[in-house]
This record gives sequence, C-alpha cells and structure tokens, in this order.
Amino acid sequence: MAQIARDFVHFYRDLMDNKSDPRVNHWPMMSSPLPTIAICITYAYLAKVVGPRVMENRKPFNLRNILIGYNAFQTVFSTWIFYEYLMSGWAGEYSFRCQPVDYSYSPMALRMANTCWWYYFSKFTEFFDTLFFVLRKKNEHVSYLHVIHHGVMPFSVWMGLKFAPGGHSTFFALLNTFVHIVMYFYYMVAALGPEYRRFIWWKKYLTSMQMVQFVMIMTHQFQLLFTECDYPKSFMVWIGLHGILFLFLFSDYYKSNYLAKSGKSKKSSQNGGACMPVLDDTTDGNANRANGKAPPHSDYDSAYIKPYSSCYSNGTSNGYVSSNGVSRETRKTQ
Repeated sequence: MAQIARDFVHFYRDLMDNKSDPRVNHWPMMSSPLPTIAICITYAYLAKVVGPRVMENRKPFNLRNILIGYNAFQTVFSTWIFYEYLMSGWAGEYSFRCQPVDYSYSPMALRMANTCWWYYFSKFTEFFDTLFFVLRKKNEHVSYLHVIHHGVMPFSVWMGLKFAPGGHSTFFALLNTFVHIVMYFYYMVAALGPEYRRFIWWKKYLTSMQMVQFVMIMTHQFQLLFTECDYPKSFMVWIGLHGILFLFLFSDYYKSNYLAKSGKSKKSSQNGGACMPVLDDTTDGNANRANGKAPPHSDYDSAYIKPYSSCYSNGTSNGYVSSNGVSRETRKTQ
C-alpha cells in the first residue's frame, strides 16, 4: 500500500512538473489543481445545500439592476476574450485543419496562453448565474445538471490550460465565447423589462446557433482522427465528446419546443439538460389586459421554458427579473 502511494505521488509530481506547460506553472491557480477542485466542490455544496437553507425563511431578493449590470459585464468580458482568441491566432496564422500548441515564449504564443487563462477565469464568474437563482429562491433551476455543468467546467478548462494552452481545441473556447456574447446580451435585454421584448425577436435562433456551434466543434475536433497532427489526442476526444453531449441536449429541446408543437399546444421536453432558456410568448399581463387593466410592473415574469433554464440562465428566470421578487405562480394563488 505504501508503495502504491509513493508511485502515485511520483506520477503526480512528474505530471505537474514535467508534463505540464512551464510557462503557466506560476500563474494564479495553476501550480496545483487542488484550489480549483476545492472551489468547485465548495460551489456545489453552497449551491445545493447552504444557499437554499439560508434563503429558506427569507424573501427573494430584488436583483433586477444587479442582473442588468452582471449580464452587461459578461457580454463585454466575453467580447474581449473572443477578440483575444482571434488576435492570438484564429484570425491569422492558426490552421482550422491542424493546429499544434505553440509552447514557445513568443509574444503571440504567450498572448494565446494568457487568453486561455482568462477563459478559465470566466468559468468562475459564471458561478454568479447560480448565486442569482439561489438569492431569488429559484431553486428549481439549480438542478444537479446545472451544478455539475458549472462545477466541472473550471477544472476541465484548467486541464487544458495546464497542459495545452493554445492550439487546436481552443476553437471550442472561441465559439463558446461568441455564443456567450449573444447569450448574455439576450439576458441583459430580457432583464430590462417587457418594453424591450421587441428587440429580442430572434430568441428562437439562439438554440439553432447553439446546435450549429456543437456540430462545428465536433467536426473540428474529430477530424484529427483521420489526419496526423501534433496535438494531444486526449484533449481532442474530450472536447469532441462535449460537443456530442450538448448537441443531443439542445436538439431535444429544439424538437420539443419548435418542431413538435402543434397549434397552441406545446410539448415540453422532459430533458432538463438543455441549457439555453428562451422567453415564452405569454405574459402575466394578459388577464389584466382582458379586464381592461394595465399590466402590472412585474410583467417581467414572462416565462423562460423552465426545464431549459438549468445551465446558462442566471437569475433572469421566467423571462424577466421581477421587481417585487414574486413569481407568476405565486401571484396566481393569491
């Protein structure tokens, strides 16, 4: 048993010291995977246990202005990361056919590695998506899939940054940050209120864009199975499997909410894994309008399709952020 322990320690030290990229070893959070793992485990515990318990006997927070600011920040942050990925190689010398990692200390190679670190950091900022759900007592959206997705991504990206900060699989991050630009901009406009709904008429195409993204990721990664390329095959397979998983989930969502509906009926998928919520077309002001009354200010609560707000949505649950923190279901019972 002692020998097994020694062998494991030797393997771990060799992996961390000799197999990793020495350029990033002294960067924040990069010398060891333990801080990242600890933060991810703590996140999961707070999201599923501590947070709901603390909020159990408290009223939901009114976070409308915070959510507008948060989504605006994430939109700008994602735009900057996307730009850096382009300028670090994808808009220039990078090959879409085969792109090895440049482990040199050239300015361009270091810029790409630095961009990868900021992409890694962005996975932690996305923890606020869950925090806003918890503070608004939208615990039904903090599913195990939501927590696993957000909790695993930082470590997954850490592995890529530690051993291959650049090259072929950064195409995944390039596409992902572009999608996040559109996604967080959508959330920001949704949080502004119902009067801005006309500006997000393109909500249906968000899911289509996601599926196109995953097809592109799969195609780009798995092409290396049929060609020689000096890029770690393990990372290629890992990213390609991500594409397959999420393509399945989003395809199920798209079929259930755009292809399978007939007339006014809409079959809601039981697959809670699809992560891109969209606004429902109904509003809580309908009953008031029918009675000749103006809709209440909390018309914000026009619904996101609930089963699909489990991963990326961040507190603009039910379409808009309610100014009084009262959900549509609660109002119906009053």
